[in-house]
Amino acid sequence: MSKRLILCNCSGTQDIDSDALSEATGLSCSRTFSGLCTTQMEEAAKAIATGDAILCCQQEQRLFEELAAEVEVDAPPLTDLRDRAGWSDDPRSKLPKMAALLAEAALSIPAEKSVDVVSEGMCLIIGASDVALEAARKLQDALSVTVLLTDDADPSDDRGFDLIKGQLKTAHGALGAFELRIDALQQVNPAGRGALTWTEPKDGARSECDILLDLSGNTPLFPAPQKREGYLRADPGSLTAVADAVLEASQLVGTFEKPLYVALEPLICAHSRAEKIGCSNCLNVCPTGAITPDGDHVAIDPMICAGCGACAALCPSGAITYDAPSPSTMFRRIQTLASTFLSTGGEAPRLLVHDQDHGRQMIAMAARYGNGLPADVIPLDVTALSGFGHAEMLAALASGFAEVSLLLSPTTERDALDREVPLARAIGGEDRINVFDVADPDMLCELLYDFAAKHAPVEEPILPMGSRRQVARLAAKALHGDQKVLPLPEDAPYGAVLVDTDACTLCLSCVSLCPSGALVENPDKPELRFQEDACLQCGLCSNVCPETAITYEPRLNLTDAALTQVVLNEEEPFECVECGVPFGVKSTIEKITEKLAGKHSMFGSDSAARMIQMCDDCRVKAQFHSKDNPFSGGERPAVRTTDDYFSKRRDH
Repeated sequence: MSKRLILCNCSGTQDIDSDALSEATGLSCSRTFSGLCTTQMEEAAKAIATGDAILCCQQEQRLFEELAAEVEVDAPPLTDLRDRAGWSDDPRSKLPKMAALLAEAALSIPAEKSVDVVSEGMCLIIGASDVALEAARKLQDALSVTVLLTDDADPSDDRGFDLIKGQLKTAHGALGAFELRIDALQQVNPAGRGALTWTEPKDGARSECDILLDLSGNTPLFPAPQKREGYLRADPGSLTAVADAVLEASQLVGTFEKPLYVALEPLICAHSRAEKIGCSNCLNVCPTGAITPDGDHVAIDPMICAGCGACAALCPSGAITYDAPSPSTMFRRIQTLASTFLSTGGEAPRLLVHDQDHGRQMIAMAARYGNGLPADVIPLDVTALSGFGHAEMLAALASGFAEVSLLLSPTTERDALDREVPLARAIGGEDRINVFDVADPDMLCELLYDFAAKHAPVEEPILPMGSRRQVARLAAKALHGDQKVLPLPEDAPYGAVLVDTDACTLCLSCVSLCPSGALVENPDKPELRFQEDACLQCGLCSNVCPETAITYEPRLNLTDAALTQVVLNEEEPFECVECGVPFGVKSTIEKITEKLAGKHSMFGSDSAARMIQMCDDCRVKAQFHSKDNPFSGGERPAVRTTDDYFSKRRDH
């Protein structure tokens, strides 16, 4: 279904040319309204009822969703044209920027994948009696509550909830599926007259719950506790914080959609081979502990994953990809913004990448109270800023953006960006990638207005398609041509394998374990070959090499040589002394012969030592015809059975 843009100039505070936008985007545009959220609300309802409208205002999202519910249609897509483009003190034309934003808004974006999480309201409250019991009384009518006391208080007379005492040893899981182990567990003994008492302590008790309300004030039970869904933690000394946590816990009942943020392809994971560790980027960077080793690859718990995207940004093989949205969708958004801006008369656009919370608020405040964004700065909101890696930054530069700037937020995971930004700068240019770590809208405007683009966009923009590695290489060629070798930081996922030929014995252990096929053998002769564009620099070949003959050179080779196989080491093959067929490596066979012939009991005779210099077929034949041939024995005696013993008894 084709989309129709519903335009509003917000009481005449921004200039919108509907005819020019329609011509620039190829989309049908309404006439320019002035008060869709106030005096012209009926017009908004009519437009929403058609089911093909895109409303150019996000401020009144709640109102438009209510109008959609009244006319019984899905809520329309919204895009913020006013704060991101219209409200700006830049005197230059806003048409190219508006056209770019609207063209992006009209893209068909696949729905995010998700899984249902069911919470039945079983809640465990952890804390001292003075705080935990009061929280339980407030929640007992909404949830099924159990209180785990952390102090030595006597049992309470409250019977609206369960009361236990003990030491919480381990906790795993997330909303709807927490698993707990408790030592020294004591439960309330309700029998008898007088004050209630505790049962005898018991170790190793196991329990499950849907919600964990931690009011203990101790160390969090999970890494990145603010990202663990269903785990609510509050300072027991703050009445406001405890009240907020209690209110939030009361809402966590029912069925919830859990986004599946990342996709995993285990077969190309370069984590390990033959119990040798290679790449551990995702394990080292995951803030929630959702990623764990699983044999030769890793496993991702989607219930724990918070969707920061850092693992996908750092994965060298593409085994982990961010899927909300997918890389192809992100590349399409970037290319649409750049191409539309340039095709409608814009020059040297700058991309401002930001998250959907802090970044949107900064831009909205800058537009309402400050200078707004410059006309050449195009904002791009992303679900996970940490997942916007070097491939995406380079794709933006090669698609036509002169610069790329990342607007960090206080909650941005920085570890992945600390590696990806230097890598992108090494490939794309030091002064083309900026990082803004500011929380003041006026300072953001000052940075954007004072520092105009220093470079012109590429003369021939690319269409970024393929995997992230393919796009990064394609973008680098667009920026530098195809005859350069770019030095890269030490932890880069691109580079060459260097082999010390004096130490290498051509055992080819590296070939058998290479996860990407960058290292290969020649089936016809002893030869180690290498294709650079496939190398992940994962470290497996270096770790497995018994001679420590392998090192790395981080670089991005843009020449055609990176796409072909080159010989890293080769030797003369040894010819079988019986049949003359080449086998093995000559230097290796000679060394083995020198060390074993006449010096080892198995190779004491000349005929036995000669077998070292034979191919497999001839060695078997020689063993068969040898004096002490293990195959020359007579037939093995038949296995005696019970019937044999019984028949012998009968004969006697």
